[in-house]
This record gives sequence, C-alpha cells and structure tokens, in this order.
Amino acid sequence: MGLSLEGKRALVFGGTSGLGKSIAIGFAQTGADVAPVSRRAEEVHKTAEEIRALGKSSLEITADVTRREDVQRAIDRMLKEMGRIDILVNSAGANKRIPSLEVEDRDWDFLVDLNLRGTWHTCQMVGRVMKEQRHGRIINIASIVASVSAHEAAPYAAAKGAVVQITRCLAAEWAKYNITVNAIAPGVFETPLNVNIVNEPGRRASIMAHTPMRRFGNLEEIKGAAIFLASESASYVTGAVIPVDGGFLAQGIGEGV
Repeated sequence: MGLSLEGKRALVFGGTSGLGKSIAIGFAQTGADVAPVSRRAEEVHKTAEEIRALGKSSLEITADVTRREDVQRAIDRMLKEMGRIDILVNSAGANKRIPSLEVEDRDWDFLVDLNLRGTWHTCQMVGRVMKEQRHGRIINIASIVASVSAHEAAPYAAAKGAVVQITRCLAAEWAKYNITVNAIAPGVFETPLNVNIVNEPGRRASIMAHTPMRRFGNLEEIKGAAIFLASESASYVTGAVIPVDGGFLAQGIGEGV
C-alpha cells in the first residue's frame, strides 16, 4: 500500500492545462509514466517535456475527446508504446457563461459534448482495456456545480451532474473487473477555465464569502486527491465523489456559484 505510483502508466485527457496538467505532473512526481493528451500539440509537447524532466517517460498525443477515432488512436498508441493503461483521468472540459434563456443548441451541444460525451467516450473505450487487464483506476473531474446551482451555466452544470452519475454507474458495474471509478469535484481554482469568475469582483467576493477557507484553490491542491485515488491506498474506494473545494459544499445554504 501507499501513495507511490511507481511503475504505473497514466493517460490524462485534458492534461496540458489547469487541473489536468497539475494532476499529470503530480502523477509523474509520484512515479508514474504519463501521457498528457489535449487538442493543442504545442501544449502537449511542453507538458511532456516537463514530465520527462522529472525522470519519467511520456508520450505526446493530440486528441479531441468528442471524436471516438481520436480517443481510439490515443489508446492504441498508449498500449503500443507503454504496454498498458493503469490510470485514466478525464479532465478535458470547458465552460461558457450564457444566460439560460439565450442558450442555443450549438452552445448546448458544445458544452455537453466536451464535458459529458468526451468523458463517456474515454471511460467506455479505456474501460474495455482495463476489463481485459482486470485492473484499472478511472478518475473523472466533475465539479461542485454537480451539487449546487451554477450561475448562467446550466449546460455545464447538467453535464457535470451527469458525469457524477456515470461515475457511480460504472463503479458499480465494473467493480467485478477490479476497476475503480471515482470523481473529484473541484471548487473554484484560479485556472483559465474560471478566468471570468476570478476576475469579476462581485462573483469573486460572493464565492469567497461562501467558502470557509476564504480563498480559491491553487493547482497544487488538486494533486493529493488524484494521487490517492490512483494509488493502491484507494483500492477499496469506488463510486466516490471527493470535493476539493475549501469547504464550499459543507457551508450549507448559499447563493451557489
């Protein structure tokens, strides 16, 4: 037991920025070989070089998680060059602030496809590999807005709520294959995804007031939960949704995000 990931191979979708990149680097720091995946080749290269600088192997894979053929290509390359997939992280996502009465079908489709369909693709396709291996760790990045209201972000909140339910369903269904499926529900971190929140004084102050720690998260603080869930120390943890939110969800009735 322990939190070492030595000898493990991790595939991290959305692993080149924000929370996903922090997780990918954290895995490498804990001993894993890591393939960070995103649509931007330049960012993939940069993150892979950071992983190699830590003495671990990395692959440079570009993929769009909404496209099954891209996901399959990423899986095939991972298996060919690293031999197996021990850990899958689904961190690819985006948000877009739109008043609900102004949400158009293209807005809904973009946000649900990326945040939900992409997670479904990777879970299902990597799940087949892990079933054959009879082992695997899947970590989905959900959000506190799966549990509370999200101001002018109904499609995003709906997608993240569904990610939580997918996590629970797959955890129950795949436990017999020794695959654990868990989710992390981050609060507000200062990342590119949340730039509109952190830069808007009124919303920033409201969220700070509702967060017992009275601050946003920093990227280093997402690593611990992910490393734990990926490790053998979490071998009996599945179907869990772990908030990393400074106490936001524990606060009780409030204004939401």
